Amino acid sequence: MNWNFRVLRGLARLTFAQQLILLALVPAALATVAAITVLTRQHLGNLTELMRANAQTVALQVATVAQAPLARMDRRALARTAQSGTYQPNVQQVQIWTEDGEIVANSETVDRARADGLQVVVPIVGDDGRHNGQVMVEMSLAAVESARRSVWFNVGLVLAISLFGVSLAGWWAARRISEPIRALGKAVDRLGAGEDASVAIEGTSEVRHLQHGFNQAARALAESHRLLQSRINEATAELARKNQQLEVASQAKTRLLAAASHDLRQPLHALTLFSDGLANGEHDPVKLQRIGHIRECVDSLDRLFSELLNLSQLDAGVLQPQWIDFPLDRLFDEISRNFRPVAEQQCLRLVVRKTDMWVRCDYVMLSRILNNLVSNSLRHTIEGGVLIGARRRGRGVRIDVVDTGVGIAAQHQARVFEEFYQVEPTGRQAARGARGMGLGLATVQRLAELLNTRVELSSKLHKGTCVRVLVRSAPAALPPAAGSQAVAAVEEEESLANVRILVIDDERTILEGLTVVLSNWGAEVLPAQTRAEALALADTWEQPPDVVISDLLLQGGDNGLDVIAALERHPRGIGVGTARLLVTGETKPDRLREVASAGITVLYKPVSPRVLRQAIQTQRAVAALAVGA
Repeated sequence: MNWNFRVLRGLARLTFAQQLILLALVPAALATVAAITVLTRQHLGNLTELMRANAQTVALQVATVAQAPLARMDRRALARTAQSGTYQPNVQQVQIWTEDGEIVANSETVDRARADGLQVVVPIVGDDGRHNGQVMVEMSLAAVESARRSVWFNVGLVLAISLFGVSLAGWWAARRISEPIRALGKAVDRLGAGEDASVAIEGTSEVRHLQHGFNQAARALAESHRLLQSRINEATAELARKNQQLEVASQAKTRLLAAASHDLRQPLHALTLFSDGLANGEHDPVKLQRIGHIRECVDSLDRLFSELLNLSQLDAGVLQPQWIDFPLDRLFDEISRNFRPVAEQQCLRLVVRKTDMWVRCDYVMLSRILNNLVSNSLRHTIEGGVLIGARRRGRGVRIDVVDTGVGIAAQHQARVFEEFYQVEPTGRQAARGARGMGLGLATVQRLAELLNTRVELSSKLHKGTCVRVLVRSAPAALPPAAGSQAVAAVEEEESLANVRILVIDDERTILEGLTVVLSNWGAEVLPAQTRAEALALADTWEQPPDVVISDLLLQGGDNGLDVIAALERHPRGIGVGTARLLVTGETKPDRLREVASAGITVLYKPVSPRVLRQAIQTQRAVAALAVGA
């Protein structure tokens, strides 16, 4: 079966002309060989029978002559009789036997080479009709072998001549048939390349009919190709115009968002600081309630701007995972502290399951993912609550964020991770105003891609939603070092009494707001709006400040990074013991990349007082450790 398959595959590789020649050659060769074989076998058979008949004749002659000497047992006469038989052509041996089988005479040729022989035995019959003995004549078959060799030589010669003639005729026929087909094949190639594919009308009537039909089809296809190419060119040009318009619109949108975000973050940042300053020392319930409403509005705006900032950072490509091993419970505790007041304010339960598992991940990115998921769940849950837990799955850890919220219909589940896509709120959810910008889950999806993991969502309408995040597990490490405990202790410390803080911001309202907030915490504030004012303060102070907080973009195109560098070069400027913080409302990708490469901790406006104080305490602890080292 395999042999037949290989033969067929080998035949398929031959050209059409070769197949036609082979088709003519094989039957002719088989027929010729079969006919010659039959004729040759018949001829050799006749020749063999003729030799047998000759041997029979010689044997009869010897038997007739040997009849009388055998009766007398004249051995000498019998020997001469046997010898006379060997004189006949092709006779190799003659023997005369008695009735008992005794050889009384034997004669064989000695001057010729012995060959295969044909033996014939004839009885010696007396006058009374009795058998007195036998004569054996062995006839040589050398003539038959010679005839066989001659015949096969002639057969080979005739076969070669026949096959050559058949091959020549087959080649001529194949060339006459295949040449138009080969021309059609080349025309098809030209047609595929978009060139002129017409062929000359020649050959037999069938071939001419085929060539005529091909020319008509080629002309129709060429016309269709020209029409299609024209439409493709028009569609390509239109698509290019649309793409250019989309690119211009996208760039305009990016510039608009960046400019609007930066310009709006400045007064929002000042509003955040002043709202915190208003509440300080205020005891009137009515005023405190109004200040609380202001803070709610500020927090809502802060959340929306944070979503835009996260998206801008992802677009700029400044976020790269920093892989570390940490206990998952530390992150869970942080989420519980951040969102428990929000849940209680909405009369919801926030349940965070304790865990002893460690994970290997980027702490900040995973924190941002879970914060977005929890915030999203609380926003869309009317009653019940939100559960956060973790469990092992193979070599990884699966973190679940489950809520009893309004759920997501099946037709929306595939699109909720798209940017700016939102499901319209209904009922109590709409009345409560639970609506964002549709960027929370989009940010989660893109951060998960940076972490080489995936986010899975399952939800039922009016039953709740479960979002799962898969991360790599890590072995549990030793307890944190003393230095880390010192940092945590400093972070928990609330007072900034006697801490000297240099604040640089070209916006007067922000500068005043920062001064009010920091002064309320007990800090000594050194305000400056420009580089010149900051350097003038450096000329007069007795010792450098403990903390420098600077805006990124200052008046006259100045840069907060450059101002901090100038303070570092100043003879009485800042050193390793001074903590550094950048505060900016910039969202342009190039600016974000510049800030990310600076190596200084950055806070993005609007910054809540709690986040600001936590950042100051953390950077002071880091600076203290640097001085101790």
